[in-house]
Amino acid sequence: MKAVVQRVKRASVSIDGSIYSQINSGMLVLFCVEKGDTEDKFEWIANKIIALRCFDDRNGKMNLSLKDVNGEILVVSQFTLAADCKKGTRPGFDRAEKPADAKKMYEKFIDYIRSNNINVKTGVFGAMMQIELTNDGPVTFILEK
Repeated sequence: MKAVVQRVKRASVSIDGSIYSQINSGMLVLFCVEKGDTEDKFEWIANKIIALRCFDDRNGKMNLSLKDVNGEILVVSQFTLAADCKKGTRPGFDRAEKPADAKKMYEKFIDYIRSNNINVKTGVFGAMMQIELTNDGPVTFILEK
């Protein structure tokens, strides 16, 4: 399981030229489920995201969490994070979970974050989406479990 977490001033997902969802200050999370991933993995990643002190305090130090700043999360499914690019020039996606199973895990991940009183917006699983963001910092983390 992998997640790319970007601290953002704003982020949005558009589908077919129309904005589907958007957030203001918070995190954009690109989320990938790989074969064999279990709920304990997404709980670890979700807890890390929620508690990650990556927002600036009044002294400009990264000391505040998403909850501390009342931030939002935009979660987008991103199976391409499972890509194997070691051989040749065409990525292989054998490590990505089957879509039906990945979707269930994606939805449970979102529900878990929401259960922690975080405002969560999403993309549409499996849809062709365009993502716009203003990365704040830039601050980007890769979480893998």
